[in-house]
Amino acid sequence: MLYYLFQYLETLNVPGARLFGYISFRSAAAVILSLLITMVFGKKLIEVLRRRQIGESVRSLYLDGQNQKAGTPTMGGIIIIASILVPVLLLCDIANIYVMLLIFTTLWLGTIGFADDYIKVFKKNKDGLSSRAKLVGQIILGIVIGTVVYTSDDIMNPLKTTVPFLKNNEFDYSKIVWFLDMDNYGWVAGILYIAIVTFIITAVSNGANITDGLDGLAAGTSAVSATTLLVFAYVSGNVVFSQYLNIMYIPGTGELVIFTSAFIGATLGFLWYNSYPAQIFMGDTGSLTIGGIIAVLAILVRKELLIPIFCGIFLMENLSVILQLWYFKRTLRKYGEGQHLFYMAPLHHHYQKKGLPEAKIVTRFLIIALILAVVSVITLKIR
Repeated sequence: MLYYLFQYLETLNVPGARLFGYISFRSAAAVILSLLITMVFGKKLIEVLRRRQIGESVRSLYLDGQNQKAGTPTMGGIIIIASILVPVLLLCDIANIYVMLLIFTTLWLGTIGFADDYIKVFKKNKDGLSSRAKLVGQIILGIVIGTVVYTSDDIMNPLKTTVPFLKNNEFDYSKIVWFLDMDNYGWVAGILYIAIVTFIITAVSNGANITDGLDGLAAGTSAVSATTLLVFAYVSGNVVFSQYLNIMYIPGTGELVIFTSAFIGATLGFLWYNSYPAQIFMGDTGSLTIGGIIAVLAILVRKELLIPIFCGIFLMENLSVILQLWYFKRTLRKYGEGQHLFYMAPLHHHYQKKGLPEAKIVTRFLIIALILAVVSVITLKIR
């Protein structure tokens, strides 16, 4: 709301009011504010959760150090959500269509994750919300986001995206159905786009959820991915940079820089308490939400085809689970006894089983995430 207040003060020629017109100032303020909220609110929440004995119920996976995590406060995703939304509501133009979509994403997935954590913690049901219910919630979100992006008059060329490493890097999803008469069957391209958006949101959200298995892993890798998206949002929303880099200019995405800055501040601030040994876990309240936000951000800045690179950790974790299940079923049919491709899935548990310390695994995964982020950014020039 401060954004609108200072807009009004600018009309009155109040000194310093113009600062709020600069994206760089508001994004810096968003990072600082989200960090402060996380640090202060996080400490208070941890104390409250400990007093009420709202802790993680850990399933026995026979991993070193696992039993010590039992009873650690969970539902810390509330900290992340609050640390994102407060700076956004204060510093962003909340009438911006991109900001509205991200606020909806945050609240929607935060509610689904909170319901899952609530069932686990308060109802003492380790399974939490059913996988089907979570999947339905993610699909509904994907349909809403895809439909709004496709039909909104405020979003230019919704079917166009960016293909990495190609000189002529713009691609129109309608070309997938090139054999159809778009004058009469243009709606088919729209449905195809909505299906792609839904798949991306579901996959990335679940990828973040699966990655949240070691102290600081999900928060750290998410902060790295979000920093990559911040660069893309800034250059895509700037006429000069987009022309210089010969990339798609997307009006209005400058506000995404402020939202992404708040997201980075929230995840880094949460990492203060979530790094090894964790004082609090984010739970599904946090992991589903941060994954969904990253997916929607990538879609809005038309960089969803780069997700396998800058979200490479999420992809590896997802694939390890899929491959583990596929290999087990295949060997069960072939030999009558299921075998494992990895010691354990997802992938971070595989390395735990090999005897690597948890902190070392997280650090190495973060280094890989940083390398992938750099590769993603340099695709702006390498074609």
